[in-house]
Amino acid sequence: MPIMNLDIFCQQAFEKGGRFLGFDVGEKSIGLALSDTKCMIATPFQVMHRTQWTKDAASLLKVIKEHHIVGIVIGFPLNMNGSEGPRCQSTRQFCANLLHFIDLPICLWDERLSTMAVTRTLLEADMSRSKRGKVVDKMAAAYILQGFLDAFGRLHNRK
Repeated sequence: MPIMNLDIFCQQAFEKGGRFLGFDVGEKSIGLALSDTKCMIATPFQVMHRTQWTKDAASLLKVIKEHHIVGIVIGFPLNMNGSEGPRCQSTRQFCANLLHFIDLPICLWDERLSTMAVTRTLLEADMSRSKRGKVVDKMAAAYILQGFLDAFGRLHNRK
């Protein structure tokens, strides 16, 4: 399956009761978030520390099977001016590698300021630096996935 934009992703037929899996892909870790079965609410799920691609892929496949994932949303790290930088190329390569292991639709979603917004929220909650470091990636994944779910719901319900 190709990497899709929101409009094409919304045209897919998704199995009822399936979930979307959100990713915040970093160099050292991957934050994961799950949607509910109605694809309305994103919940932080886990942080996966990256090791070797085949091991990472096996861990992701396990999550995909155990949680009945029907679509994937990956945060796309555009520059503030909307242009693509080196991190975008890295994310595209991650998607291409993932597509060798799965046959699910993947949507890239603008993730600008997601980590900053989550960090600000955690700071306002007076969370310590060490605790923030443990949760920020999965919280950012949930932030990315929730933004996507809101847009998906608006577009999907019009069709």
